[in-house]
Amino acid sequence: MHKSKPSQNESNLFLVSRLQAARRSREPTQKSKPSLNESDLIQLTDLLNRLPACPVFWQNARVLKPVAKYIGAIPNRLQLAGGWIDQPFVSRHNPKPPGSMVVVQIEPDFRPMDRSGFAGGTRAVAMKLWKGKVPCRPREELVRELYAAENKGKADPSGSQDMIGLIYPGINRLDYDFNHEGGVFPIHIESCNRPAGARWLEKTLHLIPVEPRPEGYSPLGEKNLDPEWAAKLGQSGKDCFAAIVRRDARALGASLNLNMQCWEKLLPHVVRHPLIRVDLTALLKAYQRQYFGAMYSGCGGGYLIVVSEKPVPGALKVNIRTAAK
Repeated sequence: MHKSKPSQNESNLFLVSRLQAARRSREPTQKSKPSLNESDLIQLTDLLNRLPACPVFWQNARVLKPVAKYIGAIPNRLQLAGGWIDQPFVSRHNPKPPGSMVVVQIEPDFRPMDRSGFAGGTRAVAMKLWKGKVPCRPREELVRELYAAENKGKADPSGSQDMIGLIYPGINRLDYDFNHEGGVFPIHIESCNRPAGARWLEKTLHLIPVEPRPEGYSPLGEKNLDPEWAAKLGQSGKDCFAAIVRRDARALGASLNLNMQCWEKLLPHVVRHPLIRVDLTALLKAYQRQYFGAMYSGCGGGYLIVVSEKPVPGALKVNIRTAAK
């Protein structure tokens, strides 16, 4: 009987099932022995790494633990230096475009605090829109679709970095120029998906929970949109990405410190507001004096992101999701 040739996706899933079975078999038990030796596992892993970087495929390939099943398969995102340059009302004042910012896609293996700068609202829209999984379609198309769904009817739309961070794996530098699509979407995205770079960044970033931004709070009550500081904000994102690529913790910390100076100048209510109970500025400066650098994960609080090559007491860690090669 003639058998049809299996599709590429069927072949891919077969390889994944073999690797998963091999990994399970290598867990120590009293009655079982590994079904595949080390060279077999290396060969399978190499084959898997050559498969297309399709979001749905890789989500299906991952064995989700109970907590991950509850949280959902769509990743989270962490913004680093340059945030707010993705907003046209900021980028239009940048005399040295493009200005850049950095977003990092992280595994959904813990539930961040609400209103903490992790794009939780955007992720909730994505979970509903795509039924819990990122579709296997061009990433730029997905970003625009999610941007439209998230910002429908909003007077103050969320920036596109929120959507990009959920859809683009790895560490991404987003370059914004107001002359390109009104500054809504980046003119260029530079991605770093090198596993070694991701592991270095995981070890170097430490997240200190502070508190969610208050109900009823807005960071937009006061705007001092000075072109000099808009340019510095865009430069902080460039410096941040370059430091990560070089694995330079000191330079990375300096970029986060510059980012916070820009936020305080451009949008003072980001860290000072009558509804904010914690003295965010004093806390920030204390960590900046003790470590290479620090910034808040979002406006009004959230987490304090600290750069250090040594452990930071009380800190959480994140796992960065990189693209399959």
